[in-house]
Amino acid sequence: MTRFGYTLMTEQSGPQDLVRYAVGAESAGFDFEVSSDHYFPWLDSMGHAPYAWAVLGAVAHATERVGLMTYVTCPTIRYHPAVVAQKAATLQLLADGRFILGLGSGENLNEHVVGQRWPSVDERHDMLTEAVEVIRELFTGDLVTFQGRHFRVDSATLWDLPDEPPEIAIAISGPTSVGRFAPLADHLITTEPDASLIERWNDTAGAPQIGRGAKAIGQIPICWDPDEQAAVERAHALFRWFGGGWSVNSDLPTTRSFAGATSYVRPEDVAQSIPCGPDLDAIVEKVAAFWQAGFTDIALVQVGDEGQDRFLQEAAEPLLKRLREAAPAS
Repeated sequence: MTRFGYTLMTEQSGPQDLVRYAVGAESAGFDFEVSSDHYFPWLDSMGHAPYAWAVLGAVAHATERVGLMTYVTCPTIRYHPAVVAQKAATLQLLADGRFILGLGSGENLNEHVVGQRWPSVDERHDMLTEAVEVIRELFTGDLVTFQGRHFRVDSATLWDLPDEPPEIAIAISGPTSVGRFAPLADHLITTEPDASLIERWNDTAGAPQIGRGAKAIGQIPICWDPDEQAAVERAHALFRWFGGGWSVNSDLPTTRSFAGATSYVRPEDVAQSIPCGPDLDAIVEKVAAFWQAGFTDIALVQVGDEGQDRFLQEAAEPLLKRLREAAPAS
């Protein structure tokens, strides 16, 4: 059964609003909620970047049923993996076992703030591999001393550890990262509805099988609004960076860089990739590409802080009903 999630977009809303939206999304019937983890928004017009882990802690107590997940955290530069392990274990306790730790190799936009250089993609993958090893060792509850190429851990242990540690999902972007991370993860994350990535994942030795316990978790922006033109304008103002793709978005360092890189993107260009307006069937048609590609879990991003309450109160329930009617039952 395809599961549908709601995105707590930290780049476009403040912390108190995000907690309120999380409660509203649970009430509307979403199955799970994912949170971005940014130090910067993508564009200045988005206007926010609260600390995702504090928000998720509040959401864990404000909700009862929905699964929670980082989408995604980078455990290599801004955060040491030992600290990520501690945060994830604590959140799993607060959420009563509802949390999945979503990890990725990060974006320069968020990691440059601690003043370290931005590594090449190959080195970032090496760092993420080592970080996953550290996190999993700490999840055992043992006293861990670790000496790797990129990270050291000195006599660390997690004092507050849940009975079941969080499962780990890892963001992948292509065949190379699939081969690297599929054997290390419990679940796959990617934002492109590419069936070949899932097929390659399932064909990788040692990988948990998607559709047989492992999840393929995707994400898609939408911009619902009763006024189609207003939706297009909002999507263009806030989400025109979306079409750049991972290879571009991971390397640009500042909001000014993203503004420059997207200065020639037109509203009509954005409307071609992001369903905008009141037509729920048009949204379902876009989302369908993910379950057709084999995704088990799909998180929606409602673009913009403005109108978020109205989306949850007026559109979310009928949209979820149509999505569940259209999606495969298994």
